[in-house]
Amino acid sequence: MRESARTFTQSIQTDAAPDPAWSTALCALWWTGKGEWDKAHALVARATGGAEAWVHAHLHRLEGDHANAAYWYKAAGKAICEVSLEEEFQTLVEALVEA
Repeated sequence: MRESARTFTQSIQTDAAPDPAWSTALCALWWTGKGEWDKAHALVARATGGAEAWVHAHLHRLEGDHANAAYWYKAAGKAICEVSLEEEFQTLVEALVEA
């Protein structure tokens, strides 16, 4: 794991809120890591970018709504994810902190 991804992951354990300088998608992912599905969803539900759609897909997969997740994967231009939720979360972290 790259250092920036490690720092992001550690901040989930230590900080009270995501860095306001981060993208909407990264902030939503941070709230996901905190177990705050509703806060994460509120951020991506009103956003339109590909990264936000990807996080949105992950959130619906996390809740078990696979049909809705499939819609958001398509919107993000991604294949439906078939790895574990933990692996997908890490992939998202690494992709979004490096963006």
